[in-house]
Amino acid sequence: MIDLRSDTVTRPTEPMRRAMSEAPVGDDVFGDDPTVNRLEEYVSGLLGKEASIYCPSGTMTNQIGLHLGTSRGDEVILHEDAHIFNYEAGAPALLSGVQVRPVFGERGVVSPEALRAVVRPENIHFPRPKLLCLENTHNVAGGRILPLEGFAAVAAEARTLGLKVHLDGARLFNAAVATGVPAREWCEHADTVSVCSSKGLGAPVGSLLAGDEETIREARRVRKAFGGGMRQAGVIAAASLYAFEHHVGRLAEDHERARRLAEGLAEAGYAVEMPETNIVLVDVGNAGEFLAALAERGVLATPRGESAVRFVTHLDVDGEAIDAAVEAAAELSAYPLER
Repeated sequence: MIDLRSDTVTRPTEPMRRAMSEAPVGDDVFGDDPTVNRLEEYVSGLLGKEASIYCPSGTMTNQIGLHLGTSRGDEVILHEDAHIFNYEAGAPALLSGVQVRPVFGERGVVSPEALRAVVRPENIHFPRPKLLCLENTHNVAGGRILPLEGFAAVAAEARTLGLKVHLDGARLFNAAVATGVPAREWCEHADTVSVCSSKGLGAPVGSLLAGDEETIREARRVRKAFGGGMRQAGVIAAASLYAFEHHVGRLAEDHERARRLAEGLAEAGYAVEMPETNIVLVDVGNAGEFLAALAERGVLATPRGESAVRFVTHLDVDGEAIDAAVEAAAELSAYPLER
């Protein structure tokens, strides 16, 4: 089966498994797991931040970042298609008691003008706007990169308006590899940054939140309250460390294979958005019927609405698998779907 549902479906490589089995461990809640400490130091350096904290998931790192940037009753501003708004189970309200204000923007972009238009003035009737959440790359927009210049501009506007900035950088390294702009240059414009080792980089679990030392010190208290305190976490942290050390540069292979997939699907007659990174969005007419028929041919993808599907390339899918996926989809181009 060729699994293109997500870049979270990867299996640990043999070197990664060895790193896990050989990892020295301690108790991370006490702060003495050497592998976790090494991972946090390494990722802090990559992102240009003073400190970071290792957590089980990107949802947790996003929600800790959001919690630290707000107080109960405050307002969080983000794009209407943001992962935090759509795919984190209502956690901003559930965990932090904050209101979310979605903003429209073309293909995942929140412009300075759009931000300025929704920030409420001080008034006893209004929630206080406190935090802007940005996403790079943007999942729903098909792995779109928010260019550094635009990112810096909206972050600067946020600060002018008195807001902090959180970056959901689950796939930030895809943006860095695709543009050649180091991840730390985006992170300069954010107070907190969440990055995943289990999306694209191939680790089985784990994300990190980075920020200044005081923020991350408080993040440890919040992580504990949210149920994320781990003990001998070095066993899994070793996989994340291996991923950051060895799998960032190879993201370029995923991007090339995504373009190869998109070009093949376009040649087969599908309406395809040419990808910037590793996510390919395709209009197939009837997503449910198409995906069922595609699965019968040994290829898995996910729906994106009623008429579109999403394919995501990753380290477990080589060029031969991409060609096979294109061939399977091409067989369906004449399939009697509502196109």
